[in-house]
Amino acid sequence: MPYKVMSLANQKGGVGKTTTAINLGTAMSAVSKTVLVIDLDPQRNASTGFGISTTDQKLTTYDVLVNGASIEEAVMPTNVPNLNLVPSSVDLSSAELELGEEPRRILKLRDNLQKIEGKYDFVMIDCPPSLNLLTLNALAASRSVLVPLQAEFFALEGLSQLMLTIRKVRQSLNPKLKIEGIVLTMFDRRNNLSQQVETDVRENLGNLVYKTIIPRNVRLSEAPSFGLPAILYDHRSTGSIAYQKFAAEFLRRNT
Repeated sequence: MPYKVMSLANQKGGVGKTTTAINLGTAMSAVSKTVLVIDLDPQRNASTGFGISTTDQKLTTYDVLVNGASIEEAVMPTNVPNLNLVPSSVDLSSAELELGEEPRRILKLRDNLQKIEGKYDFVMIDCPPSLNLLTLNALAASRSVLVPLQAEFFALEGLSQLMLTIRKVRQSLNPKLKIEGIVLTMFDRRNNLSQQVETDVRENLGNLVYKTIIPRNVRLSEAPSFGLPAILYDHRSTGSIAYQKFAAEFLRRNT
């Protein structure tokens, strides 16, 4: 299994990006893959989703980017075996201003990740829902981008903006960056619009779109309030089963 650094990104918020990071990572760790999740969102939802409070954490992604801490110093264990986390902090929202015109400010994360290359099977970076210095750091450090896409009316419009961003990053910062794939999330089979979005996305992007679809599911929404991945909170729920299937499909593509 190759070492892979992957960003989970979408310039639109509320599309299931963090839920995907948490549950894909958990499902892969269940089959003995070693996973590191890096929470690069100041809202720190991935940290909360693993039950990590601000009092639990000592160093964060803010310390890595701004204060010169190493990734290894900031890594924390989670309640999921084989899965570690670099937690986030609300201070991260000021990182862009604090880094100012510092040389290599867009490459801070890449420089740090090079020091732990090969230590994990997968490094997954949960990006904020905007194109800023944090997201650019993630894209510069990654081999690929996994795009969670909510099955709604404006989905394709937001996706085209993200793909344009990826193209620009490939030209200027990271020529090896590619799209890992697109996973449809929050899917409601009773809704004709969801099915129309699926049809449009598959027609336009073909094999980039994963076969597995993540349904809209109450358990997926409830799990973060208990500080647990949905797969641990209720492994029999439709959302959890979908993420387990998605992880299997993802790993087949990466063997």
